[in-house]
Amino acid sequence: MTLLLFLIGFPLAIMVLMMLVKSPIVRGWIIKVSVLALAAASITLLVFHINDVTPTRYTFSTVLIDPVMTVILLLMSIYIIVTGIRDKKYAAVFLAGIQIFGTIGAEFILDGAEAEHVFVIDNLALIMVLLIGIVGGLICVFSIGYMTKYHHHKQVQDRSRFFFATIFAFLSAMFGLVLSNDLMWILFFWEITTFCSYLLIGYPQKPDAIRNAYRALIMNMAGGLAFLTGIVWLSWTQGIIELDKISSLSPAAALIPAVFISFAGIVKSAQLPFSSWLLGAMVAPTPTSALLHSSTMVKAGVYIIIRLSPVFKGTPAGTLIALIGAVTFLLASLIAISKHNVKKLLAYSTISTLGLIVTCAGVGTYQAVWTAILLMIFHAVAKSLLFLCVGTVEQGIESLNIEDMDGLILRMPKVTICLLIGISGMFIAPFGMLISKWAALEALVTANPLIAFFVVFGSSATLFFYTKWMGKLIMIILPATPQEKFISADEWFTMGTLSLMSVLVCVAFPVISNLLIDPYICYVYQHITSMDSGNIIIMLIMMGLILLLPFQILLQQKGKKHVIAYLCGANITENKQPYEANTRFHTAGREVEELSLRNYYFENYFGEDKLGKIGLLANIVLLAILFGVVLL
Repeated sequence: MTLLLFLIGFPLAIMVLMMLVKSPIVRGWIIKVSVLALAAASITLLVFHINDVTPTRYTFSTVLIDPVMTVILLLMSIYIIVTGIRDKKYAAVFLAGIQIFGTIGAEFILDGAEAEHVFVIDNLALIMVLLIGIVGGLICVFSIGYMTKYHHHKQVQDRSRFFFATIFAFLSAMFGLVLSNDLMWILFFWEITTFCSYLLIGYPQKPDAIRNAYRALIMNMAGGLAFLTGIVWLSWTQGIIELDKISSLSPAAALIPAVFISFAGIVKSAQLPFSSWLLGAMVAPTPTSALLHSSTMVKAGVYIIIRLSPVFKGTPAGTLIALIGAVTFLLASLIAISKHNVKKLLAYSTISTLGLIVTCAGVGTYQAVWTAILLMIFHAVAKSLLFLCVGTVEQGIESLNIEDMDGLILRMPKVTICLLIGISGMFIAPFGMLISKWAALEALVTANPLIAFFVVFGSSATLFFYTKWMGKLIMIILPATPQEKFISADEWFTMGTLSLMSVLVCVAFPVISNLLIDPYICYVYQHITSMDSGNIIIMLIMMGLILLLPFQILLQQKGKKHVIAYLCGANITENKQPYEANTRFHTAGREVEELSLRNYYFENYFGEDKLGKIGLLANIVLLAILFGVVLL
């Protein structure tokens, strides 16, 4: 119990320190020590509970804590009303008003209802704690150096104390969310993450940031109200407010509250038609994207649906949730093909992967849930690495356009190696995401071949857009001026550690599965699934070969003479050293053109305006059918 309370309470103490300490140097050391303490506590919790056959449950009186949580929720709603009126965002004002009445009303409806077990620790909770404590902590360390340069480049008012305080408040809420079993506690922490996201997206205080912050707030507040509706329904009809008891109810009793709570998860994980809030969130500083919108906050959405997966197994509601995820996975992957801006590409690829996790969770079989958890782990590590690397590249070349990243392997070699590892982790065999997609395909073919169709074509699109980007990075363009001196030691430490973790979680995934995922699946489903030893050996051999790629690209530059492409004798020589920026040539019509290599983006086929509208309409219809099925 002490470790649980430490993980939730310690970040709150650091939050207060962040607001009080003015010195950036002192603040940086406090962050490093705090992150080390949180990582150590997360690992210690794992060591204490890794051999538990059944979940460990904790009970204590919440008589004094519950009113404090209610007051905090009310104060947040009042703040949103005040700022919403100031900024003329009346939808947020309206939802905050409903939230006030809903919070007060729930207190009367749930009066006397108390969870038998406030906290529950099982293997799924341990996985989430490790992602929050280690990956989230590393992102905090990265932010120390990044935010200093961010204010210099972006000319944004320096409110770093507020930024770091909000980050630590968010970490506290995430720990509370995944460790709590009392649904009202989960909702409380759920709303804290929404509020922190709103504050961090609006951090630049520019019109587009404020607009996108409110969009994220409005959509997630709507999801939070659905969550509250599910809790009230469950308590009113079944007399329980505990998450772990939902799956023990009959399908008729559990399905309605499970669908309402899962709707909140669909919104939080930015599934169509709610994906616009995550896309807009990319205006925030890069650590915000890495922490909230790839490794933790959006994972809270899929986490809650995974928790409810046994309820959905074999039901029409589960099939509809799986279809919502499948449509999102396919269309977001296709839209990513059309994106020049690499941050938007990462945003759409995040949405697509979350869609695949929702698909697996909706199917609800033991193979699909095993896959969903595996996807969650691999994606959190690799995508955090990619976001942080992209933020560093942006500060180096002052661009997020893929077409401006020609030859980055020579200009920013170490950052590019980290990028290549992250990209490989997302789609190249034998890295984790491909293993997960293989497992997802196998699970979905068994459960629902129609949904497997979406996975096949969505995965093909993933291969396309990541390959285009990788090709740009490893091009040889001379002359190349090194541009990595501005990167701080804290940033190098984070990117290097996450790169190593991306490799290790793949190499060690059989161990991760055996120690963490399989016991959870065994307890919930009484089944175990895993890869055979032959496939694992092949995977390790392939990984060893692939990891040589970035280093071979660098090594082959030594002692080599580089020349430009031969254009049938039509090259125009203007320099003494013809390979240096000599890219002009005569066409067949004797016109002079610049030699350039550019990707195809197929905006006319995969543009956001076209496919986004299709996905919006399709998933609105699916959501309407979903609620119609369970309510009528």
